[in-house]
Amino acid sequence: MTTEEKVKQIISEQLGIEESEITSNSSFADDLGADSLDQVELVMALEEAFELEISDEDAEKIRTVRDVLEYVEKNAKVSK
Repeated sequence: MTTEEKVKQIISEQLGIEESEITSNSSFADDLGADSLDQVELVMALEEAFELEISDEDAEKIRTVRDVLEYVEKNAKVSK
């Protein structure tokens, strides 16, 4: 499973939407309907899955699926 597939799977599970609806350009709030609590829970799930800590400051900058992918690829301890 690639990093992108894993990220999409986590987003799908956290937000209750189909993976096919998720693109790298999807905005969590605008396109995927995530509220602030959803986004906090998503960050926590990503931290656990990829063994990383996302600071509050960095979490606020993560607005799209592409933002997550770039952050995970740059900071994750788990190999692809």
